[in-house]
Amino acid sequence: MKNSGDAWVEGEAGKFWGKFGSAGLLVFDAGRGVLLQHRAVWSHHGGTWGLPGGALHEGESAVDGALREAWEEAGVPRANVELLFTSVYDVGYWSYTTVAVSVEVPFEPVISDPESLALEWVPLDAVAGLPLHPGFGAAWSGLRERLPKPSATS
Repeated sequence: MKNSGDAWVEGEAGKFWGKFGSAGLLVFDAGRGVLLQHRAVWSHHGGTWGLPGGALHEGESAVDGALREAWEEAGVPRANVELLFTSVYDVGYWSYTTVAVSVEVPFEPVISDPESLALEWVPLDAVAGLPLHPGFGAAWSGLRERLPKPSATS
């Protein structure tokens, strides 16, 4: 078993969760939008909307960590999604990787731990109108640009 990274790290850029960094899963479904998690009020930036994710274990890749966390928090089945891209925010002593995946086989998310108030498929045009986790809010426009564009034939 890998060492859990559940701990805060602090430095000149601030305080961040995840001794070995953190990762979140941006799940994109062409017909439904993106899967967002309404964060429990007691959590860091509670009450905001963001991605299922969390601290990486020691030696765990960001892709594996994001998929593990999304399974634990939202029941996202690894076999139903395909990797699109990753995007890294790095402050030197800590990093957060957004792992974007596309839904290949539809599924319904399931709240499977106390970190979520809700899980919802949110149309791309509606994301920016929600109270977003500050980190996700800052990254959203750049991430959205990299998501697949709707085809003219659909």
